[in-house]
Amino acid sequence: MKNRIFITLMSLSSIFLLNSCEKKIDEAFANPNALVKAPVETLLPGIIGNFVGSASAAGSAYGTANDGLYVGRYVQFWATNSVGNQYDQMSGATGASDVLGSVWAMHYYGMGQNLNKMIDWAIEDEKWDYAGVGYAIRAWSWLTLTEQHGEAIMTEAFNTSQLVFKYNTQEEIYDTARIIARIALEYLNKTGGQTSQANLAIGDAYFYNGDVNKWKKFANAVIARSFHHLSNKSTYSPDSVIKYANLAMLTNADNATAKFANSGISGSANFYGPLRNNVGTLRQSAYIANLVNGLNTTFSGVSDPRAWYLLRENTNNTIKGIRLNKGADGLAVADQPQNFWGGTFATSTSPTSDAACRYIFKNAAPFPIITASEMKFMLAEAYYRKGLKTEALNAYRDGISLNFDLLVSDYNSGVPTARQITPAIKAAYLANPVVVPTSANLRLSHIMLQKYIALYGHGILETWTDMRRYHYTDIEQGTTGQVYADFIPPSGADLYVNNNGKLPYRARPRYNSEYLYNVAELTRIGAIDLDYHTKEQWFTQK
Repeated sequence: MKNRIFITLMSLSSIFLLNSCEKKIDEAFANPNALVKAPVETLLPGIIGNFVGSASAAGSAYGTANDGLYVGRYVQFWATNSVGNQYDQMSGATGASDVLGSVWAMHYYGMGQNLNKMIDWAIEDEKWDYAGVGYAIRAWSWLTLTEQHGEAIMTEAFNTSQLVFKYNTQEEIYDTARIIARIALEYLNKTGGQTSQANLAIGDAYFYNGDVNKWKKFANAVIARSFHHLSNKSTYSPDSVIKYANLAMLTNADNATAKFANSGISGSANFYGPLRNNVGTLRQSAYIANLVNGLNTTFSGVSDPRAWYLLRENTNNTIKGIRLNKGADGLAVADQPQNFWGGTFATSTSPTSDAACRYIFKNAAPFPIITASEMKFMLAEAYYRKGLKTEALNAYRDGISLNFDLLVSDYNSGVPTARQITPAIKAAYLANPVVVPTSANLRLSHIMLQKYIALYGHGILETWTDMRRYHYTDIEQGTTGQVYADFIPPSGADLYVNNNGKLPYRARPRYNSEYLYNVAELTRIGAIDLDYHTKEQWFTQK
């Protein structure tokens, strides 16, 4: 007993001595592996890397592109070149899998405390521009997170003293995203202190290169999205959408775009390029192919010149695609599309060179996050809902035009010379009344389908948000046709058994972050249910 008391007293004495000397020890023996306070300029590049797909020793591929591999099947951007894939069957993640958990990991880990520290230290150092950028990214991240997952941890997030966390409602997260975006604008509008375009460009070299005005447009775009995605609500305000979309990106020079050094290291290249080897089994869907080859009923008979930029041809030199969970079924060998890197339909391995690759499937290709084209289509829909058909038509035409210009300026490489878009080709397309009708004949189907084409490949989560707003197959009011004309989700044996006949509306929380310890809270929100991914979200409901 005496020995135990002695040990206890010694322990208490040691604690006292350690506490009393802690400051001196910290000053004398700084951590050799990490700075106590890191320059914010060194934190921002890694945070921006999470927009698409991060690369780090503690976990890689966190960001929108990795989850987009699977959500892209939901919206029929692409499908697997074989049958039996559960995500072609519109399944959610099952078992001990982190599939569809990359946005979750992006928000809480990849950005997470790194973003918190960057904001705090930027404010300490009066680097108001870095603080504003940090808040703008956090607003985007909250909105992106909740639109993929629904309820999520917000008020207790980043509390390192807790082991389990309560989930907040989606409505609360929406409101918070808007508040944070407005705080971002306050800091981005501040001058003085240590603000400097040249210094911001050090951390922002692969996004906006230190242009504060473009970051303001980014923050306004997040607010515009947050209002517009509530189009099913009785409180939907098209005026709010119009206000903030007009303060966001209006030209392609304003586009929020992630760029890549492409230094030969996997993490420095586009997530969909051959170096990172992530889309080897994916092939363009029949749905997108028919939208641009003239077979979709809304644009019947019109060959879209963008097809040769976005998609791949077959040996018949035509544009065709595959159906979900059908592989090459129904397509003759000569009609089967190339893979996204220019290889044969059956080839899943990546080429050693990306010379034959196109669009966002090249190693160094920029990856759009939010574009002026998206904002124009958002304006078109808001004006349309407001009954301002002339304004809607103008915004709609601008959205198409901006997308053409973006493809020509940034994605001309690898497109056959005979298929490259000229001003005359673009003008002819815009003059076609099937594509750009009169204001009286403009329909939501025109707007949403052209937005779908313009966001193809990169705007996957935004497209999923749109499709869920229209419940995939909603009939356009006053017509007998679907808003997403000809869209046919899998059904019967082609729809995953756990769906219970329903379509996906959310991704479950990330398995290794939540299902190992936060079970009581997951049970409360229903996330233990096998069909949780089919539970409709707040933002899609009336």
